[in-house]
Amino acid sequence: MEKLTNKEEEIMHIIWKLEKAFVKDVLAEIKNDKPHYNTLSTIIRNLEDKGYVSYNAYGKTHQYYPIVSKEVYKKKYMNLAIDHYFNNSYKNMVSFFAKEEKISVKELKEIIALIEKK
Repeated sequence: MEKLTNKEEEIMHIIWKLEKAFVKDVLAEIKNDKPHYNTLSTIIRNLEDKGYVSYNAYGKTHQYYPIVSKEVYKKKYMNLAIDHYFNNSYKNMVSFFAKEEKISVKELKEIIALIEKK
């Protein structure tokens, strides 16, 4: 599975959300920095070439749908991020977010409770 660019990932999130979408549907979901229709169409075709989406053809129009789930993508690339940025240590990751004040004590306690339940 090839890594997506930031723009491709943004478009994939929209396709995951919509589940099935024409290019115009995806374009309607983009709030800021809307690309030109043809540019968006090219990005979606790149997602197809990378194996992330497929389509149903209706004449010259294509309705795209994801063939890689958001969960599969998230698992693969979160694991890579933890490996690259935190030396494959979840402790380092959690402590980073705690130091940056991105996670509260309450949330940490909830995480501990989830771990203890398993």
